[in-house]
Amino acid sequence: MIDNTTYIHPSSIIENKAIVGRNVRIGPFCYIGANVKIGDNTELKSHIVINGYTKIGCDNIIFQFASIGEINQDLKYNGEPTRFEIGNRNCIRENVTIHRGTSQGGGVTKIGDDNLLMVNVHIAHDCTIGNNCIIANNGTLGGHVTIGDYAIIGGMTAIHQFCKIGAHVMVGGCSGVVQDIPPYIIAQGNHATPFGLNLEGLKRRGFNKESLYAIRNAYKILYSSGKSLKEAREAISEIAKTNAHVKIFSDFLKDSSKSKRGIIR
Repeated sequence: MIDNTTYIHPSSIIENKAIVGRNVRIGPFCYIGANVKIGDNTELKSHIVINGYTKIGCDNIIFQFASIGEINQDLKYNGEPTRFEIGNRNCIRENVTIHRGTSQGGGVTKIGDDNLLMVNVHIAHDCTIGNNCIIANNGTLGGHVTIGDYAIIGGMTAIHQFCKIGAHVMVGGCSGVVQDIPPYIIAQGNHATPFGLNLEGLKRRGFNKESLYAIRNAYKILYSSGKSLKEAREAISEIAKTNAHVKIFSDFLKDSSKSKRGIIR
């Protein structure tokens, strides 16, 4: 189950039934469990543990002392065959820990493509992370956290269980996030509060002036119009009818009606 183009350092242990793709490089003192699948062109530097029902995509790079797919820290976990999955072209830096899901939370912890997880990041059970996200050093995600595409989480930031972070959000360093953060917003503090829109990030992603203007209007309705959350949802849904980016904002607010945490305001 190991492709003959793979390089494995003699000190590493690959359990029977593990699947290792083409041109994978596994450095010294790594351990790969029996239910692990590693995609083509992935590199493991050294001293890495990958365990459980774990699927790793292609072209990933994982630095030393990372622990991936291990048993989660939920006390309700009783050895169920839950999973961890990660996509392609991700960079996982030193000492990152990522835990498999729980049966109560859907059974899977999942990360998309093109993400950067910096040193000492912790991803708890049942988290879902989109694409092109950055989580800086010592960022900590409690269980069941969802993070949308292109979000940036500052260093030393902790996110409470069940929180949802929208697309293109920027959370400042040393923050404590205890409620959902709608798309496009900058938030910071303990507890994190809104500080405007991530306009520079949106411009870098190619948002045009019309969309930026519409997103500004939606933000003002939610945060400075004096409207209730219900009234703000209704007003923003009208703008969303003519702008796809605001629709993302509007859909997030609609989903927040089912949120366990509520949104920052």
